[in-house]
Amino acid sequence: MATNELFSERKPLEIAEQGCFFVGGRYSDAADDRSMLGQMFVQYQIPAKRKFRYPLVMIHGGGQTGVNFLATPDGRSGWADYFVANGYAVYVVDQPGRGRSGYFSGYGKSTSRTAGPIAERFSAPERVNRWPQAALHTQWPGEGIPGDEDFDQFYASQVASMDDIANLEGMMRDAGAALLDRIGPALLLTHSQGGPFGWTIADACPKLVKGILAIEPNGAPVYEVRFKGAPDWFEDDAVTRPWGITRGALSFSPPAKDPSEMKFIRQDAADGPELTRCWLQSGEPRQLPNLQGIPILILTAEASYHAPYDHCTSRFLKQAGVEHDFVRLADVGIKGNGHMMMLEKNNLEIAAFLAGWLVNNVK
Repeated sequence: MATNELFSERKPLEIAEQGCFFVGGRYSDAADDRSMLGQMFVQYQIPAKRKFRYPLVMIHGGGQTGVNFLATPDGRSGWADYFVANGYAVYVVDQPGRGRSGYFSGYGKSTSRTAGPIAERFSAPERVNRWPQAALHTQWPGEGIPGDEDFDQFYASQVASMDDIANLEGMMRDAGAALLDRIGPALLLTHSQGGPFGWTIADACPKLVKGILAIEPNGAPVYEVRFKGAPDWFEDDAVTRPWGITRGALSFSPPAKDPSEMKFIRQDAADGPELTRCWLQSGEPRQLPNLQGIPILILTAEASYHAPYDHCTSRFLKQAGVEHDFVRLADVGIKGNGHMMMLEKNNLEIAAFLAGWLVNNVK
């Protein structure tokens, strides 16, 4: 029996223990008012029949909360229940400043997205075709536009995000490290904006991170990508990751004290049709020793806006000496997915692939 088939059968959800707590955070005194910033809400479930040593920590992306992993907009089981039913202890977080972690004045300005751009990027990209692969999207449950009940459920879950993502990245590094100090060695499952948090948490406490499932991690290196539609498709936007794949410093070797010491060069030609040209380190690339030796999977959907550029994150890691697997879902026969694959019609098929990869790669 193939490894993925071990996880394909639906199993009952049997819980031995569940609960919630907060980690991280620090008191901030301003104008004689004491408040706390940086705390992170965590909910967890421990299965009655735990099969795997390391728990799985699920970290959501931008504008989202941990609800992404709890259920789908059309009422099916989410990834959290799936992994618990298959023997993993699962911890689902709300990033600082999101959802049950709370938003406080000390976080500064926040931004939310209106329904139209959310539909165009996540649930119905095939209607506007701003990137070459968008037309392949078929897996959203429903029409994917406002007024459709499944989209409305999804959009109801969206929240405002603090504008200072560099500050959030630091908070997540500290809160993530505090979580692993509490629960012990764990696996990280990150999505989208949460992707760099996986790199920073592993960099801060490499002995406690036993594997990373990076689901379309925030990228591409250095520059944001602006999607223009045919025929040119892409152009560089702002520099948002001056350290390559993060906003804040990583433990490079040789060390760099300031992002100005990081030197990048763009590929002369893309790795293939309908792909962006990558920004990578120039000269002798600095290494990322704290990430080396950690089993890492970067997973990319066929129709997502990440499809044109996730290979660049993979190339950056490889250049920095970080061996890993980079898998496009279409290459393993899972087609039609967009960026929010954990919510789409075949979400449990993708979860089975992830579970199989963990069994094969995490010891």
